[in-house]
Amino acid sequence: MDLHIKGLVKTSLIEFPGHIATVVFTGGCNFRCPYCHNADLVANPADLPDIPVAEVLEFLAQRRQLVDGVVVSGGEPTLQPGLPEFLRAVKGLGFATKLDTNGSRPDVLRVLLAEGLLDYVALDLKTPLERYESALGAPSHVAVGESIRLVLASGVTHEFRTTVVPSLVAPTDVPALAQAIAGARQYYLQQFRPVNTLDPAYENVTPYAPAVLHGMAQTARAWVPTAVRGLP
Repeated sequence: MDLHIKGLVKTSLIEFPGHIATVVFTGGCNFRCPYCHNADLVANPADLPDIPVAEVLEFLAQRRQLVDGVVVSGGEPTLQPGLPEFLRAVKGLGFATKLDTNGSRPDVLRVLLAEGLLDYVALDLKTPLERYESALGAPSHVAVGESIRLVLASGVTHEFRTTVVPSLVAPTDVPALAQAIAGARQYYLQQFRPVNTLDPAYENVTPYAPAVLHGMAQTARAWVPTAVRGLP
C-alpha cells in the first residue's frame, strides 16, 4: 500500500468530535504555510521513518474496543496514492473515519466522498482564496474552492477552520472567508501559537487578543455557525 505514515497518536478525545480516535499522520505537503507546527512532516518527510501500514492496521484491529474512530492527518493525506485503500481497510475494521485536508486535491476528495469512505471532513481555509498563491506558495486556489463545494454538497459531517495568523488573516478578511463557505455546518477560528513554526520568523508574531478573535467570530456568524478554538 503506497501510504507513508510518519506518526501515530494512539488515543485522542479532541481530534474527532463525538469519537475516541486514533490519529494517523502522513508525510509530505504541497503547501508551505509559514506558521505550520508540523515542519518535519511538511518539509523533511523522508527523514522520518515510516510506520508500516500493516502494523498500524493490526494495532487498530486490536483497539476496536477502546476507540471508534480514525483520523488521517498530515502533512496532506490526499497526496498519498494509497489513501483510498487505507480508508477502505479502516472502514472494514468498523471505524468511523475523519480526514484533515488543505483541500488542494478535489479529484481525490471527490473519489473518497463518492465511495463513502469519509464520515467527517475538516478542511483548512488558510486565508482568502485569492491570496493562496502569494501568501502560502500554494497550488491554485481554484482547487480549494472546488473542494469546498464538494464538502458542502456531500452531506458528510464537516467543519472548516482557519488558524488566525495576523500576517495572513485580518479582521477585514472575515466576510470573504465566511462567504466562501456559506452554508457550512461549522466554522472554527483557531488561535495562532507562535511555537515551532515552519518559518522561524513567525515565532516572533504576536497572536491577536482573544477579544479580536471573538469579534471576528461574531462577524462570520452572518454566514456560518462560528466558534473560537485554542484560547486559554
